[in-house]
Amino acid sequence: MSVSTTKDSLLAPATSTIFMATLVAGTLDILSALILYGYVFAHISAQHILQGIASALLGKRAFEGGMGTDLLGLCIHYCIAFTFVSFYFFIFPHLPFLNRNRVLSGLLYGLFVWTVMNVGVLPLIGYSKFIFHWIPSIRAALILMFAIGIPTSFIVSRYYSRVRAV
Repeated sequence: MSVSTTKDSLLAPATSTIFMATLVAGTLDILSALILYGYVFAHISAQHILQGIASALLGKRAFEGGMGTDLLGLCIHYCIAFTFVSFYFFIFPHLPFLNRNRVLSGLLYGLFVWTVMNVGVLPLIGYSKFIFHWIPSIRAALILMFAIGIPTSFIVSRYYSRVRAV
């Protein structure tokens, strides 16, 4: 089997792994937000949550929109999940620690996602200033650790364990 044949035969599973991890992590994350912030902690409507995501792009006009703005917020959410999953996928083979302890690396990656979003991305795009409050920060970080970090870690490590077996 030639190197190009091996690369070609691994491209489709790599792409489907990234999309599957994005679908799982993105869905768990948005469901966590909708359930926890919608019903448990803050009683915010699903529409307001999705429009809040869209407002990073549209500003306050997002809250005047309807279903289209909600869908835009959902699309932005999945694009962000795709970006973080893809980053993890591509750094995985270069950081052996990520494969040694999938749970710990997933938890740490979720914490990394929280940090990048709250300390870097959201302030840079002018969505919100970073203000640290213990309870809301821990709550949000835990959601990302369990909804994005751990599933991404397990799905990606499964792909690479198959690649190593080839």
